[in-house]
Amino acid sequence: QVQLMDSGGRTVQAGGSLNLSCAASGPPGPTFTDRYVGWFRQPAGKEREWVASITRGADRQYYAKSVRGRFIISRDNAKRMGYLQMNNLKSEDTAVYTCALSIAGGFNHAGYDYWGQGTQVTVSS
Repeated sequence: QVQLMDSGGRTVQAGGSLNLSCAASGPPGPTFTDRYVGWFRQPAGKEREWVASITRGADRQYYAKSVRGRFIISRDNAKRMGYLQMNNLKSEDTAVYTCALSIAGGFNHAGYDYWGQGTQVTVSS
């Protein structure tokens, strides 16, 4: 069973940058490389929302409108790692960020079958 570990969240000032990491561990196999990597976030008291996703071969990236042009999603299949580079952070980016894996990708969290534990990002203004 593959497990995901998110890291990199912390408090940062508005306008700053953060790089979140998602590490897959567990038995070797195609679980990570055969799936899209997605990032979701959930602000306190609000519903979880999709942020970005990347295809298996990293040839395409998809972003929510709210983060497009500021966030960059990437992956390293050899290391079984996913990343979310967040630039020009705004107070509204404050949330718990979680990575996930999906066979089909997309913005619906129901389509993701492996989840990290989440990492808190707080943007102070």
